[in-house]
Amino acid sequence: MNAVYSILGRSFVYIAFIVLLSSCSADLSLQHETQLTGESLQAVQYSMVFIIHGDGDYVYHDTTGNEYNADEVTVEKAKAIAMQNPHAEVFIIHQKPKRHFLFIFPLKDGEFYYYRNGQLIVNESYWRDQEQSSFKNEFEYYRRFRADSKNEMVNIFLYFGHEIPELGGMGYDASYPERAFTVHNLANWMKDLTGVSSRFDIIVLSTCYGGTPYTIGTLGTFSQYIIASPENLHLSYFDLTLLERLELSLNYDDVQTFTKRFAQQAFERLTDEIQTAVSIVVYDVDQVKDYHQSIYKNYENTLRAIRGDSRFYPAAAEHCDCRDIPDFDLPSISAGVDVLYRPARFGKAKNKQYHSGWECWRNIE
Repeated sequence: MNAVYSILGRSFVYIAFIVLLSSCSADLSLQHETQLTGESLQAVQYSMVFIIHGDGDYVYHDTTGNEYNADEVTVEKAKAIAMQNPHAEVFIIHQKPKRHFLFIFPLKDGEFYYYRNGQLIVNESYWRDQEQSSFKNEFEYYRRFRADSKNEMVNIFLYFGHEIPELGGMGYDASYPERAFTVHNLANWMKDLTGVSSRFDIIVLSTCYGGTPYTIGTLGTFSQYIIASPENLHLSYFDLTLLERLELSLNYDDVQTFTKRFAQQAFERLTDEIQTAVSIVVYDVDQVKDYHQSIYKNYENTLRAIRGDSRFYPAAAEHCDCRDIPDFDLPSISAGVDVLYRPARFGKAKNKQYHSGWECWRNIE
């Protein structure tokens, strides 16, 4: 019997040692980088980057009570889209919660997928930033595997997660409550990405309250169009069907029309599924500049006044339509925004029949 326990003990130590090594070392790529230049790979016309945040409370239930994790569902959708695009490259970055094997050994908390021409080329687990939100490791993946195409590509960036804080940002990652993540951090990373490739054609923010002057102004530097919701999405992410075969649904000379169709399809799906207010807006970055420049100083002052010295938004502030604040209700408020809006089916919000497409902050009296 002692011999059995001894064998079991040694086996346990051996397994734990192997897990420890795997958690501390880099994974091997599914295929080697040299294969990316193989004759079997076709020219890339489209490039998509999916950032899927899962280090938080992303559990939801469908109408029959089934439980899902929104981030995991989105990862599977992104992988399906990648396999259905024979003329695209697709980067999928999944930011996971911190986990441990046997409550002792830390496991890697990020997973990276790279598809080219509908084939999975690379799948690696990696360590996310442990201190600052710099996206250093994610950028290195993008730099290593980005297609060196001589043809002009359509570039699409998609972010899925909770509302991205404009200031403060402490606790965005449940595993790293002392680390801050804000719109500014995301913009810094996008600056690195566009330095490698070029300005994105479309940014999709599948988050709550993405249509604020600060968010659109900050991220608009890196894109021609932004699709976002100025109100609450409740983890009801945008429909992605139009991304499945981009060579059929997107023409090179018609990015604007595609962007509006994407927003319309997402809007129709959400209005069928949820009872709360639904708002999806397409921002033409060049056309919204006049409005943004007119109100930007006031908006920044409002942000600082509401936040004060706290690194968290106080409970005394709430989101509202910018049109409800006189200083922001300017004649140019509607320029460059295509607003899709349906009021809530219940409560006070059901009486609000319109939305400007811009979301602001106000103090709660």
